[in-house]
Amino acid sequence: RSRVEHAQHLLPKDILRFYHDDVIASMQPAHLYDDAAWAHKRVEDDILQGTYAFQSLLKCHATLTFGSDWNVASLDPLMGIYTAVTRRTRDGKNPDGWYANEKISVEDALRCYTINAAYAGFQEDKLGSLETGKLADFVVLSKDLRVIDPEDILNTKVVRTVVDGKDVYVN
Repeated sequence: RSRVEHAQHLLPKDILRFYHDDVIASMQPAHLYDDAAWAHKRVEDDILQGTYAFQSLLKCHATLTFGSDWNVASLDPLMGIYTAVTRRTRDGKNPDGWYANEKISVEDALRCYTINAAYAGFQEDKLGSLETGKLADFVVLSKDLRVIDPEDILNTKVVRTVVDGKDVYVN
């Protein structure tokens, strides 16, 4: 499987190629939080139209996966989910979201961090979802991200982390 890492800034005409060429688009949504402040100065306007094209990639049935790229951006996947869902930026200049048409649902963001990430890493047979025969790796959160206001995502805490069926963190 091939993937393009840091697929953040794409020409809109190239978005469909990810599906047709069966290439995984790998992004770090937490980068969006900072990029809006400088991207218009460094990235050409036609490419900005395809910046962090989460929704466009999903609509054309491309495989989209998320990661952290730590220590360049936040390691916290909750920050990445928040940013992918709201497209809010650090400078506060985009209250409705930077290129808001590219927002995705919490469910889509969760898939990008879980089963899609496992697929991109050739590990979908043991990671990415809770199924018989797979490792029991999961977190328990203080709030259900699927039902809370997206603004509350950053106030959500990890209360338990399980790796291979064993508690490794309990708060």
